[in-house]
Amino acid sequence: MRIVSKLYENDTYDAIVVGTGISGGWAAKELCEKGFKTLVLERGRMVKHVEDYPTMNDDPWDYKYKGQQTREEVKQQQKQSRTGYTTNKASAHWFVNDLKHPYNETKRFDWMRGYHVGGRSIMWGRHSYRLSDLDFEANKRDGIAVDWPIRYKDISPWYDYVESYIGVSGENLGLSQLPDGKFQPAMELNCLEDHVKKSLLENFEGRHLTSGRVAHITSDSGFEGRAKCQYRNRCIRGCPYGAYFSSNSSTLPAAERTGNMTLRPNSVVHQVVYDPETKLASGVKIIDAETKEEIEYKAKVIFLCASTIASTSILLQSRSDRFPNGMGNDSGELGHNVMDHHFRAGASGKFDGFEDQYYKGRKPNGIYLPRFRNLKENENLGFKRGYGYQGGASRGNWAEAIAEAGYGKELKEAIVKPGGWTMGLMGFGETLPYHENKMTLDYDKKDEWGLPTITFDAEFKENELKMREDMVAQAVEMLEKAGLKDVNGYDNIGAPGLGIHEMGTARMGRDRKTSVLNANNQVHDVPNVYVTDGSFMTSAGCQNPSLTYMAMTARAADHASKNFEKSSKV
Repeated sequence: MRIVSKLYENDTYDAIVVGTGISGGWAAKELCEKGFKTLVLERGRMVKHVEDYPTMNDDPWDYKYKGQQTREEVKQQQKQSRTGYTTNKASAHWFVNDLKHPYNETKRFDWMRGYHVGGRSIMWGRHSYRLSDLDFEANKRDGIAVDWPIRYKDISPWYDYVESYIGVSGENLGLSQLPDGKFQPAMELNCLEDHVKKSLLENFEGRHLTSGRVAHITSDSGFEGRAKCQYRNRCIRGCPYGAYFSSNSSTLPAAERTGNMTLRPNSVVHQVVYDPETKLASGVKIIDAETKEEIEYKAKVIFLCASTIASTSILLQSRSDRFPNGMGNDSGELGHNVMDHHFRAGASGKFDGFEDQYYKGRKPNGIYLPRFRNLKENENLGFKRGYGYQGGASRGNWAEAIAEAGYGKELKEAIVKPGGWTMGLMGFGETLPYHENKMTLDYDKKDEWGLPTITFDAEFKENELKMREDMVAQAVEMLEKAGLKDVNGYDNIGAPGLGIHEMGTARMGRDRKTSVLNANNQVHDVPNVYVTDGSFMTSAGCQNPSLTYMAMTARAADHASKNFEKSSKV
């Protein structure tokens, strides 16, 4: 791998990949392994696996004030801190400074960003679920937005391929709404989770509680450079074992091993250059994040994987005589149809029993309860689509939350004696693709690099609000049926973006008049530009989407390798 820190203005490549996160890492791996000399551009700083994870082994007592940020630090990340991730010094360094990277909100939008090599693949929640034909056919069935140009059969072998490579632990359930996969051994449920699982099977039809399907290695089988999970649950800090999948531990090293990758951090891509003679893209323009120098790189194939909002911003800025409103924006849909999953609605309660049982280690996942609503026609629930639940059970210690709760002998006994069992279920629901939910560029408010800032105008609507009522009611009923006490429902809706699953702003479709990309993730009328991050999503489903991004990226790279020639450069 050549890491570029100086300017190589005359370099021409077979392929350029913009972004190094979940999708960008996969694009780099696949294109490099297929022989393409590939330039990988990242707007943020370099992060090397293991050596650049500064808090990976820290303990709680290594931080003053339990790791809470100072008031001055919070001021720099006020929007990033809406998730709660950046309020702790163990992970705050992975999230951007809001003052340096501003954006605008017509309506509140929690845009979470990590500008560094690896992107949010370092901090992601790792839940990995397939979409099904229930999802791919949903828009057509409901007469909403546009139809997906693919079906499950088109992506299924690529799900197989990605799961086998990244290592996903989980359990096959035989459910049509949540297809089975190629799994590592599932992480075990604890005793209360197993109790609730059995209760659901006894009291409800079609409700299957399982261990969350997460991208963690749980076996001793071979994953080059990666080891199995150590159950530390410090994943967001960066895993020195490579036990969970990230670009830094997996796909970027694979690309490096080919000798075909050139990685350039601190490269702010702002335009894809269009050649009117060839009717193809000829390359990209960047601004060096440190020197502010403008540079143009050329390539035969370009993969935009900068993340949903960033890739769409690049396309909107890529204006030309042919595309006066942004590259690929003949339909006018570029920037529209913003989606994110709505969550933080459900219930929790206490359980009397299992006082003689505990668990070992700090399992880095919880449970998953797949969608069970609107699987049949005419359910008449008052809302379209559905939701799944995540959550889990644990034994807490009330004294841990109150420093003055015990001293001396009493404190020592409190530390070693676990509290009672509690369990929570939190719904993750699908948001419909509304054209009026959008992002736009503000050329009057520019950032440090002289580029337009982004304005969000998106909200959850009636369908999501009705769904949330059901999320709460069903969670309460299921926990009460399982014998939990003091069950309380809750609904803290927040705003779009909080789920960190933003998607849909450059959607795929069958008709260039109503979509931005075709069935192969290519920009309509600019076939050598592929977009494979969340912006391609035509509908959201209720499942965590990153596995779909990876599978679609691998599929698109395969298509590019068969339709564009690589050079003979050695």
